[in-house]
Amino acid sequence: MDTTDSTPRAGVAEPSLQQAIAQQERRGAFAWLAGQPTFWVSLAALLAFVALALASDVFATQQNLFNVARNFAFVAIIAIGMTAVIVTGGIDLSVGAVLVLSGMVIGMTMNAGMSIWLAVPLALLVALAVGAFNGVLIAYVGVPPFVVTLGMLSIARSLAMVLSDNRMVYSFGPDQPALLALGGGFVELALPWLDPVKIPNPLIFLLVLLVLTGLAFRWSRWGRWLFAIGGNERAATLTGVPVKAIKVSVYMFCAFCAGLTGILEVGWLGTITTGLGQGMELTVIAAAVIGGANLSGGVGTAFGAVVGAALIEVIRNSLTLLGISTFWQGTFVGSFIVIAVLFDRLRSRSGSD
Repeated sequence: MDTTDSTPRAGVAEPSLQQAIAQQERRGAFAWLAGQPTFWVSLAALLAFVALALASDVFATQQNLFNVARNFAFVAIIAIGMTAVIVTGGIDLSVGAVLVLSGMVIGMTMNAGMSIWLAVPLALLVALAVGAFNGVLIAYVGVPPFVVTLGMLSIARSLAMVLSDNRMVYSFGPDQPALLALGGGFVELALPWLDPVKIPNPLIFLLVLLVLTGLAFRWSRWGRWLFAIGGNERAATLTGVPVKAIKVSVYMFCAFCAGLTGILEVGWLGTITTGLGQGMELTVIAAAVIGGANLSGGVGTAFGAVVGAALIEVIRNSLTLLGISTFWQGTFVGSFIVIAVLFDRLRSRSGSD
């Protein structure tokens, strides 16, 4: 005989149904947040920022933060494009070469006296043409992305050398001030009770691109198709997704991001050499992967790419400020890639159990 008294004891408050539901929702929200790679990367970037601000008197100065924001914007812009490619299950190793080719096109054409209003579209068109070439070979011919973009890495950089005869270009004709203002300028934001904050122009371009790409990933048909292709390309084809055309568009978008960055970097540096953008592909892929993009496809966010780029730049800047050799940067970036992929594998395994 069960003698357990199921009636509430005196003095013990029983939680109401609404309280129980609210508590469960809070737990569910936290579990969802903790399961997002972007959350942990953002937390790591924030902790690194605070630690560096305490460890160095220089890090939190307005001039250093201005430099950090500008430098990370260059990586983040391309990382957004790379994330779109990775979401479809592809990869683009040619972004650094496209960057220098686009920069060389605008540099040489303006050096010859062309207006910046013509040189900028021409440089972006060259970048788009490279992306279209990559996309057609990958989507319609069936050549693996790694092979195509690895070959384009060499081709595009070689074309930049031919275009400039492998020499440094630092004179950009009558519109040179406009080009320098485009990449090296800033917008001053007035704040109450504080000194005006300088926002570098590349960061403004990044924010605009982030908003547009984030909306496209989330709400547009193009964005839904990207994730469908990365999740299951065969199923996407059977459901009527124009897989080949979308793949071409993705590589064009990634090349456009690299071309835009090339223009901005030339404007910031005030010069262009064929060594520009060398090794950029590793940093960009690292930013995308650290930000949660899955190299197998189907997973990734524009915001994650930006946060990943921010974390890399904070670490790079910290190495300089703390007097640590910058040769260690590759070790940190490579380690982050391995750790990010490892966590993704462990998360996928635990989810399938």
